[in-house]
This record gives sequence, structure tokens and C-alpha cells, in this order.
Amino acid sequence: MARLIYSAITSLDGYVADEDGHFDWAAPDEEVHRFVNDVERPVGTYLYGRRLYEVMVYWETANTLADQPPFIQDFARIWQAADKIVYSKTLETVSSARTRIERDFDPEAVRELKATAGRDLTVGGPDLAAQAIKAGLVDEYHLFLTPVVVGGGKQALPDGVRFELDLLDERRFGNGVVHLHYGTRT
Repeated sequence: MARLIYSAITSLDGYVADEDGHFDWAAPDEEVHRFVNDVERPVGTYLYGRRLYEVMVYWETANTLADQPPFIQDFARIWQAADKIVYSKTLETVSSARTRIERDFDPEAVRELKATAGRDLTVGGPDLAAQAIKAGLVDEYHLFLTPVVVGGGKQALPDGVRFELDLLDERRFGNGVVHLHYGTRT
């Protein structure tokens, strides 16, 4: 059975974007980016909300831009090789290969996908992740805590849920980012 993983770069106070919707403070440096590449390498399917998909579609052609460093090219290849499912009621077409649109998030369909997928899945975007978390679908969490406090904005984790986690791994980076890897207790 494949795992469903939620991965997010957050501020120390738990936000993926500030009150103005900005997240430039979360841009990973090369060391963090290379680590993220390794975390993402086993992923076979990305589950995205529309807004995150529109940000991530950059990776469809990022490796064709001039002077891209190897770690950027590597992530672009990882992203391009994975399937993508975009959950959106408003998106008309997709801008990337291996991508389909689903109008509604169906927890049972995701359970079936987990049961039949040969590779791990990730859920991206805090709104979509909240639905998966509340449905008890997320098996692991990769949180990259950035040394900044933004004071409000889009929360990485939803209100109204409670569950126990086991710390599976942790890593500190030279720029002050801390990676925390948790598994959901069963």
C-alpha cells in the first residue's frame, strides 16, 4: 500500500503563506532543495488544489530555462515524471503532462488510489491537505520549519483535528530550516 504524505514549508508559527498570500520567505536554498528532491523522488502521484497546482506547473518547463542549476533540473524531472491530480471546480484545462482534473475530493477514491498505487502519493496545498487530514488519509508529514514568524496567514495544518504522531526523522540545515518527519500513529 502506498503512503499519502503531506509536505509543507512553513513559518515557525505554522503558516505556508502570510496574510498577504506571500511565501517568498519560504524559498529553499540549494541544501534544502536537494533534500526536498530526495524526499519527493519516490512520489508517483501529486494531489493538488488548484492554487498550488498553478504555482507548481512552473516545473513543467523549468529544466528548459537557461542556466538552471542541477538541483533545479533534478526537481523538474522528478515533478514531470509523476502523475498529478488537480482538485478544482473552476480549472478548465491543465498545463502539464500526466495531469487530470477532479471536480471533488473523494476520500474513498483516494483510499482506493493508496491501496492500488505502486508509488507514494503526496497531497499539496493546505486546503486540500486539510480535507485529507480530516478524512484520516495522511500517513506521514514532512514539515520544513523556516526561521521566520509571519504572524498570520494560511495555516499549514487545519483546526479541529487531533491525532498522535511519531517522530521518524529530523534534520537541521545551515540556513536555519528544520525538517521534521512524522508518521501518524495507528
